[in-house]
Amino acid sequence: MTRLAVVTGASSGIGAATARHLAAQGFEVVCAARRADRIEALAEEVRGRAVVCDVTSAESVAELAEAVGPRLDVLVNNAGGAFGVSPVAEADPEQWRQMYDVNVLGLLHVTKALLPALIASGAGVIVNVGSIAGRHAYEGGAGYTAAKHGTKVVTETLRLELFDQPVRVCEVAPGMVRTEEFALVRFGGDQERADAVYAGVPDPLVADDIADAITWVATRPAHVNIDELVIKPRAQAAPYKIHRI
Repeated sequence: MTRLAVVTGASSGIGAATARHLAAQGFEVVCAARRADRIEALAEEVRGRAVVCDVTSAESVAELAEAVGPRLDVLVNNAGGAFGVSPVAEADPEQWRQMYDVNVLGLLHVTKALLPALIASGAGVIVNVGSIAGRHAYEGGAGYTAAKHGTKVVTETLRLELFDQPVRVCEVAPGMVRTEEFALVRFGGDQERADAVYAGVPDPLVADDIADAITWVATRPAHVNIDELVIKPRAQAAPYKIHRI
C-alpha cells in the first residue's frame, strides 16, 4: 500500500520542498495550500494530489480531511508565517492575530481533522514545523515568537495526550532559512529589507535542508519519536547572533 502524506503550506518554500522529498521516498503527497495554480503544478510534478485549503478555516480544513480519506500516514503542519517586525509598543494587533491564526489555530484545525486518519494508519506521524522563534525572544519579534512558542507547546501537549496512540508527534524547528517568500511577506513586500536579512550570511539554510530533516523525522521506525529537532546554519548561534562577511 502506498503511504500517504499531507503537507500544508505546500505552495512554496519548505512546504513545496518537503512534498518533493516525501514523494522521492515513495509517498503519495497531498499538496495543500491556498494558491491553486502552484499546488496543482507541484502535484503534477510529484504525481500527488492538490487540495486548495486555507488552514485558518475549519470548513476548508474539513474539505481537506474529506479529500484525504480514512487513512493517513504522515501530516506535515508547515503552513505558517511572520508578519511585521514592530516592537510591542507599536505592534499591530491584527498582525498578531493573523500570526496566531495560522501558526496555532491553523495547526489545531488540521491536526484535529486528520487525527482519526493518522490513528487509523496504525503508525501515523505528525511533524509540526516550528522555529527557533519558539525558543528565543528577540526585539521586534514578539508577535511571531509568541505564535511559534504556541506551536511548540501544542506539539508538546499532543505528545502527552497521544502517548498511548499509534501516532508520533514531532517538531522540526529551523533557524535562518532563505526562501523566496518568508522574509518578503514579513516585510510587506519590501524586497530590499527582505534581502538585508540574509546579507553577508555565508550559506544560510535553504528549503531543501529543512525538507530533508522533515523527511528523515517522518521516516524513522514506528517506535522512534523525534520529539524536537532544532536546525540552524553554522553561521547562526542565536536569532540575534549571526556571522556576516
